[in-house]
Amino acid sequence: MKLNGRVALITGGALGLGHAIALRMADEGACVVICDINEAALKATRAEIEGRGSQCLALRCDVSSSAEVAAMFDQIDAHFGTLHILVNNAALVPDKPHDEERRQRHYALLTQPVPRQSLEITRHMDNAEWKRFWAVNVDGVFYCTRAALNRMEPQRYGKIINIASIAAISAMSAHSPHYSASKGAVIAFTRSVAYEVAGANVQVNAICPGGVSTPAFEQFLDKQSPEQLSVINQILPLGRLGKAEEYAALVSHLASDECYLVGSIINAGGGTYI
Repeated sequence: MKLNGRVALITGGALGLGHAIALRMADEGACVVICDINEAALKATRAEIEGRGSQCLALRCDVSSSAEVAAMFDQIDAHFGTLHILVNNAALVPDKPHDEERRQRHYALLTQPVPRQSLEITRHMDNAEWKRFWAVNVDGVFYCTRAALNRMEPQRYGKIINIASIAAISAMSAHSPHYSASKGAVIAFTRSVAYEVAGANVQVNAICPGGVSTPAFEQFLDKQSPEQLSVINQILPLGRLGKAEEYAALVSHLASDECYLVGSIINAGGGTYI
């Protein structure tokens, strides 16, 4: 119970990796706040956490809205009085049909003897697609971090864990330059803020997940042919995706008082980028 007595907010905490992190925080003794835009999933995850004997506040919040983030933190103050841990997990990921087509073109270039050629993605990307990713993946991290620091710095205690991506430190997501750029910004922001606030006993770090075995990703894999699955497995040195629970354990350590790291960017991709 290394997080006993702590209050932890996990953005995007109703599904996937955020869901696993929220459950791990609860199991470690934290009072858990989850926010998401999926209200049905929020309700289900809150019931799951409370069923484990932990307190849970579930709030609908679009983190790309500074007004909604401010209102969420007001509710956290009213319910728990403060915040000790922030996990900036909420993010947009490339999951549209055109994203899948781009991904398959990239994987073919990585694994098949095709002529070298441009993937022709950036020059065809419109402003709206670019800005949509930036609003959630970068603005949302800033809004939540700013609000959290307004609680953490005065109390001289806090842990902030930003969920970046292997896409931020490698070309493994060259099929998604908008996503890669937004996660790269999260890394730069992590390092800058980590140095800024370390003197207030607030530790800021980031992890860069590679493939995460979430229900959504498993649904994607179920649609792939055996040849396509073989391509994906060849890219992963361990030959498998990382379990959400494995990533959640790492986040739990970074949130604990056993952690001495400040400004660290942890490559947690199972060897995808070495």
